[in-house]
Amino acid sequence: MVTAALVFAGLAAVLHVYIFVMESLTWTSPRTRATFGTTLEEAETTKLLAFNQGFYNLFLAIITGIGIAVLLTGHKGVGAALILAGVGSMAAAAVVLLISARDKARAALTQGAFPALAVVLLVVGLTG
Repeated sequence: MVTAALVFAGLAAVLHVYIFVMESLTWTSPRTRATFGTTLEEAETTKLLAFNQGFYNLFLAIITGIGIAVLLTGHKGVGAALILAGVGSMAAAAVVLLISARDKARAALTQGAFPALAVVLLVVGLTG
């Protein structure tokens, strides 16, 4: 269970690094605008907000990655706490997106599936 949790946590971290790239580095590009359904004018107007949001996603990925590394070095408590902080925040953000914008259910599921699985598997794996 713990190994599967680490795989899903790693996938969640990689996905959130990709989201960082889109939000902070390529926000106004045609491909990213198509992904988020924004016009060039909307993207220009929200560029600073997206830039900040992207770094939020990057920091969650970093926390998760550090947690994975720490857990793998044998420090289960600290590693698990860091992983749960990272993926738990990712999963919670997906729930907020789903509640606040029902039309973004697909994005919420994409953003939240790996982290939610990681949380469940890690908790079961470490307490079972």
